[in-house]
Amino acid sequence: MKVLNFYTLLLLLSSATLLANENNASLDEYISDLKKAQFNYDYQKNEAQGSILRDSWIAPLNLNYSHSTSNPYDAEQVSQAAAIKMDQPIFQSGGIYYGIKFANASKEYADYSVDVAKRKMIKDAITLLMQIKQSEIRVKRQNFQIKNSEINLEQKKEQYLSGQLDSGFLDSAIIERNLVIQALYDIETSREKLIASFKAISDLPYKEAPIPHLELLNEEEFLKNNIVLKMTESQNTKDDYNKNVTVAKYLPKVSVTAGYNWSKSEGQLFKLTDGERDYYDYGFKVNMPLNINTFRDIESAKVDFLKSQIKVEDEKRALTSVFVQVLENIKKLDKKIVLSVENRELYAKLLEDTKSLFNAGYKTEYDIETLQNSVQIQELDSKIFELDRQLELLTLYEMYVND
Repeated sequence: MKVLNFYTLLLLLSSATLLANENNASLDEYISDLKKAQFNYDYQKNEAQGSILRDSWIAPLNLNYSHSTSNPYDAEQVSQAAAIKMDQPIFQSGGIYYGIKFANASKEYADYSVDVAKRKMIKDAITLLMQIKQSEIRVKRQNFQIKNSEINLEQKKEQYLSGQLDSGFLDSAIIERNLVIQALYDIETSREKLIASFKAISDLPYKEAPIPHLELLNEEEFLKNNIVLKMTESQNTKDDYNKNVTVAKYLPKVSVTAGYNWSKSEGQLFKLTDGERDYYDYGFKVNMPLNINTFRDIESAKVDFLKSQIKVEDEKRALTSVFVQVLENIKKLDKKIVLSVENRELYAKLLEDTKSLFNAGYKTEYDIETLQNSVQIQELDSKIFELDRQLELLTLYEMYVND
């Protein structure tokens, strides 16, 4: 009954929300300062490029200056000229407004792209940390397995020497012992690789680094706060504004023109041209391009927008599928945890009975030690499965940010 209550409690977690012991800012600490600096530069670049795109409708002032010296008639002639020209669009049939909106949407999309890459790296670091912890537990578990195989080997030796078993059983016991020892070496090798990978992306000491505790969340919250979905939606918004910008590109545009000109001449053959003068000009112009590809260009932009709309719905479906799969995996892991708890209680009861039989002279120390090791193995299995459960939740956490 106790075990069933525990299992019921685990299943109730499926309606809980995803929580971490650390907030989003402190989770950044799982990646190295060098990695964080690179992501910060990515954000700064997005800011700069977004500002450039946002203000691209503001035309530059063109400044010109020229100076020339010549002597075609044995008399040196000097000419200077300077000008300031402006050709500033003030109306583009909505193109200016949508251009600014497009620039802001482009920056938002770029920032989400960096967020997704950053969150993936944080997830990788935490995954490695959990896997290192798992490998440490597996080392302990394997040592208990080795102890049991050695006990089994000793029992087989005694039975072989007493004539109760033939050599085949002894050979099998030796092989089994060698296999579990080799498995320990493999676990230790894998652990060292995990530690090396963790050190490559994190400055935290793996032995002291805390592992965040994650819990299940409901599907609605998962989709509402999903940065992958937000990135896809921002792409759709960007394509929407780009469609309007493309249409405006082929509509009338009004620009204000202005200029100031200055010139100075010295040593001219005809003295009337000598001297300094300046003047200004201003006005406006209307422009409307007639291009054979106008409707094709607009249609292409519309298709991009419609496609990105479909991608939003397709992304929702894919994310829902991921959520359902993770949920199913967690339910199976919960069952494994319950099974390991049941096995531990079973071995604990057998151990208690075996101790009584040992005191009565019916069991050996080998039997007691084997069962003690089996109790520890089942307890360690529960911890391994719990970390597997956390690793499954990381699949959701990677895309989930609760703002």
